[in-house]
Amino acid sequence: MDVINWKEELLPYQQAVDEMIVKFKSIQREFKKKEIHSPIEQINGRVKTISSILEKAAKKNIPVSKALEKLEDIAGVRIICRFVEDIDKVVSIIKERNNIDMQILEEEDYITNTKKSGYRSYHITVKYPIFTISGKRDIIGEIQIRTLAMNFWATIEHSLRYKYNGNMPEELKTRLQVCAEAAFKLDTEMTTIRDEILEAQRIIQTKNNLVNEIINNIHNLHFIANVENMNEFNKEFINLYQEGNIEKLFEFNRQLETMARLYKVQYS
Repeated sequence: MDVINWKEELLPYQQAVDEMIVKFKSIQREFKKKEIHSPIEQINGRVKTISSILEKAAKKNIPVSKALEKLEDIAGVRIICRFVEDIDKVVSIIKERNNIDMQILEEEDYITNTKKSGYRSYHITVKYPIFTISGKRDIIGEIQIRTLAMNFWATIEHSLRYKYNGNMPEELKTRLQVCAEAAFKLDTEMTTIRDEILEAQRIIQTKNNLVNEIINNIHNLHFIANVENMNEFNKEFINLYQEGNIEKLFEFNRQLETMARLYKVQYS
């Protein structure tokens, strides 16, 4: 049997993971720029370790020489959502890209069809084309979509399954199943107050953006227009911020913007 150069063989998988992460982060950024709730909360990815590849190949009775060819989750991207309904939106986004920059090969809905262990997630197996110095190559990878609660449970369950090498005590399995249902109940409850949560986050983001604009205006007036009373502006800003009246902060920023226009401050 030929010796596998693992470092070289796994490079294309890492390239595929890196490229998919960039694509999904770009989508997430677009939602945020438009101040629309992003169904994508977090994105991360990984290439299976050599140890994990060998272990899964042995479990599936796949010869080591065929492992890279047969295993479909060596390249993996995980998308984390805040709410269960966000998962459907992410799935729709991926389906819109089908046959454009990736090809969907298989879908597995473990949210509707929960695994016996309590595991919930939505899996999409894709063929992803990459271009290397050796030419085009199609990489098979898996995209997992789940909520924060589902991901927390799955991470813990995976660690325990690894610890017991697939022979987890029944009592512990039962407790994990109970935890899985509790996690899903949390997701369900969060959905019922989704609008309240999003509105609270919108208010926080609006305030953060306003603070940034005020600081930027004060700095521009001082450093570009040479307006001397920067300390007075800062004191007034701090007082208004501590007062907590956002309308007064908006009015203060409008006054700064008027001054900036008078001094013909140019914004980049």
